[in-house]
Amino acid sequence: MQRKSILILLILVSLASYLRAQDIAIKTNLLYGAYTYTPNLSLEVGLGKRSTLDLGGGYNPWNLDGTDGNNKKLVHWLTEMEYRYWLCERFSGHFFGIHALGTQFNIAQQELPLLFGKGSKEYRFEGYGYGGGISYGYNFYLGIRWSLEANIGIGYARLHYDKYKCEKCGEKIETKSRNYFGPTKAGISLIYYIK
Repeated sequence: MQRKSILILLILVSLASYLRAQDIAIKTNLLYGAYTYTPNLSLEVGLGKRSTLDLGGGYNPWNLDGTDGNNKKLVHWLTEMEYRYWLCERFSGHFFGIHALGTQFNIAQQELPLLFGKGSKEYRFEGYGYGGGISYGYNFYLGIRWSLEANIGIGYARLHYDKYKCEKCGEKIETKSRNYFGPTKAGISLIYYIK
């Protein structure tokens, strides 16, 4: 029994020193949060000298006006995973990425012509989507533990949704699927490094 305990302790000590050597960053996308009023958080982990894996998500459970007469909302959750290749070293300078995303939404009285066509403000859309794409970004060094990151991505998303009349947001008009090609991500993120 003591041998197993000592072995487990040695493994944990070895892993602890390995994990300490890895760079880990926690960040929030200020642009996404400000534009959609969505709390969001990401965790980025160093995989190699020039590569990282970014795992993030956002959740917005609120109606914007919150009244029965006005059902304006951008209720959704979004998850995203991105592999990044850094041109210099991880968490420094330029990077290129490949990302995948998934979302579920309940959106009303929002003009989103790229996603749902012109006149989308007159309807409510409830459904889900998934997709992926490529991205480019740059990390601006602010201090030992802080930086600011700007990124943009383009790609494809497949949306499946029900369309409702928005007067009372109750009567279903149709069920649709839509292919979307265009911007799939944009961000200005504040980053804190855990080392």
